[in-house]
Amino acid sequence: MQVVTRKKRPLGKRVAHAIRQDIGAWVLMLPSLIIFTFFVWQPLVNGLILSLYETKGFDPVQFIGLKNFMDVMSESSFQSAVSNTFKYTLWSLLLGFPLPILTAVMLNEVKRLKGFFRFTVYFPSIVPGIAAAIMWELIYHPTSGLLNSILALFGASAVPWLQNQNLVIPCIVIMMTWKGFGSTAILYLASLQGVNQELYEAAMIDGAGVFRKFWNITLPSISGMFSLMLVMQIISVFQVMYEPLTMTDGGPNNASISLMLTSYFYGFRFYQAGRAAAVGTITFLFLIGLTVLYFYLQKKNDS
Repeated sequence: MQVVTRKKRPLGKRVAHAIRQDIGAWVLMLPSLIIFTFFVWQPLVNGLILSLYETKGFDPVQFIGLKNFMDVMSESSFQSAVSNTFKYTLWSLLLGFPLPILTAVMLNEVKRLKGFFRFTVYFPSIVPGIAAAIMWELIYHPTSGLLNSILALFGASAVPWLQNQNLVIPCIVIMMTWKGFGSTAILYLASLQGVNQELYEAAMIDGAGVFRKFWNITLPSISGMFSLMLVMQIISVFQVMYEPLTMTDGGPNNASISLMLTSYFYGFRFYQAGRAAAVGTITFLFLIGLTVLYFYLQKKNDS
């Protein structure tokens, strides 16, 4: 019996053939790839390179290796920024992560005025970030703020919300939660629409209560969205900047300064672009490490 061997085509021809087969997909992806390259990867690579140079303004002058990193990490403001950034993330997970899920579950159970309640929940998300920060700064004002005015009605003394080093980060996180929980709740609501209603009916027949249905049916059904939103929230909160910049300018006594705000100060107040890029690179490495750790723990838990 004669065995027919097919001659293997060169790699270049195979690549060209694959591209011709998927030309439609490549055409659709090309604008996004171009935008992603020029507005994400190019600044990222340029920032990494700039962090290795001594700069004059925003121009690299002399290659100094890791000196910018060592100088930045030796400063007390950077150490406060690292600690505060993790505090922001922790407080946002405690205060802000469960709220969109519970809101989505309640919206899913609403029978009347669904559109009105969904708009009410989503409305804070369309408020510009700086405007929301200024509004909440006025709410927290130590003398004429809304919160202290309410406390005064009950005879309580005024609380310096943003001037207290122990309260400032939770107060800012509350503002961030109010600003962003609506859009996340709508995403969770969309996931809930795909949950098999027969599961709830079977649970009701078995006598399951609200908590058991939520724990045994709702959460497992939206676990994919749950995991995605958790990673997205960690990445987003870890880059917190304009909220403390607008509300406290990093104070009091660096109690609310964050890594990205430190990078902003280096770049646009002290005009030390090399150090600003070094802080940005450190933040990027932190985010990669946290994301890899999360997916490792999730994979280990699933297995």
